[in-house]
Amino acid sequence: MKLSLGPLLYYWPKQNVEDFYQQALSSEADVIYLGETVCSKRRELKTRDWINLAKELNGQGKEIVLSSMALLEAPSELKILRQLCDNGELSVEANDVGAIQLLSEQKVPFVCGPAINCYNASVLKMFVNKGMQRWVMPVELSRDWLAKTVSDCEDLGIRSQFEIEVFSHGFMPLAYSARCFTARSENKAKDDCELCCIKYPQGRATTTQEDQQVFVLNGIQTQSGYCYNLINDLPSMQGLVDIARISPSSEQAFPILSQYRNALTKEIAAIKLESKECNGFWHQIAGLETQYN
Repeated sequence: MKLSLGPLLYYWPKQNVEDFYQQALSSEADVIYLGETVCSKRRELKTRDWINLAKELNGQGKEIVLSSMALLEAPSELKILRQLCDNGELSVEANDVGAIQLLSEQKVPFVCGPAINCYNASVLKMFVNKGMQRWVMPVELSRDWLAKTVSDCEDLGIRSQFEIEVFSHGFMPLAYSARCFTARSENKAKDDCELCCIKYPQGRATTTQEDQQVFVLNGIQTQSGYCYNLINDLPSMQGLVDIARISPSSEQAFPILSQYRNALTKEIAAIKLESKECNGFWHQIAGLETQYN
């Protein structure tokens, strides 16, 4: 099983981003995704900067993939999408069906990202026919659901035509909205947000009156309040999953990748998850719950 470093979901200063990806080259990640997936107003790195950075990293022992935005709301964002799809060198993670259409028209193989609502073998067959080479399973699906889908894909004769990747560590992207919740939390309008996301390099936590952290606000994206952690569930992925994704929220992603690599090589025993970690979706229970095998 391979490991991937998912796209950076937060808004960081340009130098921090560039330093992060230089470190990623020496990390345990086999696949590195990069690009703006949340908000086109985040322009510390412009589209051309992302493409140039990806090309700079390419050819240095890692598979490099450009990730597209999940919610397109303006013609300018469609223009950005076309730039990514026309990069001419790198594969693209499509997080919007429009990206799949563009890439299919150009006959460019693509990764179907977790933001696309793809839940069954029939849809996967359609995407395979359009050029999908990898499917990142939606975060809310379980192992049982995946096993049934894999079986259905085998019946359709398409299972060998694409890889399966599972979001395995990080704050899960649960929903996207036309509203910007980070701006709203500061009583700012979305169109006059002052790019306040950059003040929250790991998103802005929200808690209930009982002080339970239920969500993380990340611009227009709502994330889980608990960190998803499937490190103890790697054995149950064998035979089903080709790639485990680590979603970065800081440079701590690199030791986490090492920990996952050690778990895959059976150099560490099962660990007890921390109080604000969970694995519920994988076990088909409430997402913020934890189940030990």
